[in-house]
Amino acid sequence: MGNIDLVRILKFLPGIIIGLTVHEFCHALVALKCGDSTARDQGRITLNPLRHIDPIGFLMLIIAGFGWAKPVQFNEQNLRNPKADVIKIALAGPLSNALIAMVISIVFVLLFPLSHPVLSPSMLIFQEILWYGISINWALFIFNLIPLPPLDGSHLLLSVFKKHPAVYNGIYRYGSFLLLGLVIASMVTKIDFLPISPVIEFFVRGFLSILGYS
Repeated sequence: MGNIDLVRILKFLPGIIIGLTVHEFCHALVALKCGDSTARDQGRITLNPLRHIDPIGFLMLIIAGFGWAKPVQFNEQNLRNPKADVIKIALAGPLSNALIAMVISIVFVLLFPLSHPVLSPSMLIFQEILWYGISINWALFIFNLIPLPPLDGSHLLLSVFKKHPAVYNGIYRYGSFLLLGLVIASMVTKIDFLPISPVIEFFVRGFLSILGYS
């Protein structure tokens, strides 16, 4: 069982590394385009995974299916249009994952059409790696849009409550605990308190269907 799990981990590692790296890179790049150089000064405008991956968050992602990268920091006061730019920066990461999932889906359909002949063992492994890459990046897209800190979707929610400091501070302070609690409760009880799996499946199958793969 241990060997099987290790093989599975090795198969979805490329999708995780690419997804997290491009996600954080896009946050940093858009922040710079919007006028803030904080992320650039911290060396985050790079596709080097080591600059973006948090060791503990990465390990949690592999073990528990829930993890995180190093958050990209930006100074809202430096943004040209803070209200709109914060949302642009927040959306840049998840949208990059959606784009990656689409690109990998196209490669998958081109390399492995429904009428493909029997695959060699190495091509079967590559097929699985691509499939994991598609699923993981759709998952990163959807999960990060959940409107709870520290996820990117929280910026969309918090922007609505900026004129209500009590609500804003409450969400900002306790949202991450609520998210963590929901994840732990789902793992312990086996009840899906964050039912995003059907949504992920919808996007995976839906886009492949658009490409004629159904």
